[in-house]
Amino acid sequence: MSNSAAALRIPNGWLLKSNVRPPKIHLVNLRIEIDREADGRWIAEVSDLPGVMAYGETRDMALARVKALALRVIADRLENGENVPAAADAFTVAT
Repeated sequence: MSNSAAALRIPNGWLLKSNVRPPKIHLVNLRIEIDREADGRWIAEVSDLPGVMAYGETRDMALARVKALALRVIADRLENGENVPAAADAFTVAT
C-alpha cells in the first residue's frame, strides 16, 4: 500500500486506517423499571419519559415494547421541537 497510514482490511470489505478515528457516540441511558402484574403480564416503564410504559406476555416482550415506544416518543418530541432532557447530550452540532 502506498499510503503511509497503516491499514487493516476486515472481513466485510471495509478498510480501517489507523489515522482515522471513529466518531464519538454519546449514548443515552434510560432506566427501565419492570414488574410482574398479578395476572401474570409484565409491565415495563421508562421513568425519565412520563407515560412511556408497555405490557408484555413475557419479560422480554415488555422490555422490547417499552424500548421501541421510548425511541418513538423521543423521536416525536425532537421532531416537534420539544425539549427532551433524556436526549439533551445525545447530539452535538459541528461548527
